[in-house]
Amino acid sequence: MSPVVLAFLMINGAVFALWIWLGQSPFMLDNFLVSADALRAGRWWTLLASEFSHLLFIHFFLNMYVLATFGPIVEKTIGSRRFLGFYLAAAIVASLGHAAVSAFLLGHPELPALGASGAISGVILLFAFLYPEARLLLLGIIPMPALVGAAVFVGLDVVGLVAQTEGGGLPIGHGAHLGGALTGTLYYLLVIRPLLVHRSTGPTDFGDVATWRRRIEEQHLLEIRKRDW
Repeated sequence: MSPVVLAFLMINGAVFALWIWLGQSPFMLDNFLVSADALRAGRWWTLLASEFSHLLFIHFFLNMYVLATFGPIVEKTIGSRRFLGFYLAAAIVASLGHAAVSAFLLGHPELPALGASGAISGVILLFAFLYPEARLLLLGIIPMPALVGAAVFVGLDVVGLVAQTEGGGLPIGHGAHLGGALTGTLYYLLVIRPLLVHRSTGPTDFGDVATWRRRIEEQHLLEIRKRDW
């Protein structure tokens, strides 16, 4: 397990334990949920705190499973320092995405959100751009290249968000997912891709993408299921 991912797993575990210990107390509700109203009230730390927060075990388990699956590969590819900055940026943009969607598209600025899935969506997209041919099992049964799977993942969130704007859909933070996915896409295009293109010009601490691509191709299919996470 890579160090930053391990630290994130531990932080998520600690906050989950806080939810079990304190329950839905005013302290937890005020500090570990993000909403447009919370940001208007000046609780800006919830942009990050909510992305390490899970109230239900199944929510916590699925998010940590996906993070532990994709996170170490991405971290070892781009380096721990870059991964740390990227993940935190994806978390913030994901929370902003939820706040913007709930306030301006759904008309419910009070709607709270929590969970790491926004930031993890960014990790999935970055993984897909780094290793587009890696095979994933969508829904556990449908094999497809990572980049195609990521596109399907984003497409489902777009469809879900449209359904929510029409009064339907599921209680899923599509705005957060799309915000994280946008961060992963832009980070690859603006930061990582230039490093890959110019890697031969001199020494760099950037990871060996070719080596990791070979390792992934030699492994069994990676599995990712589109769930309510």
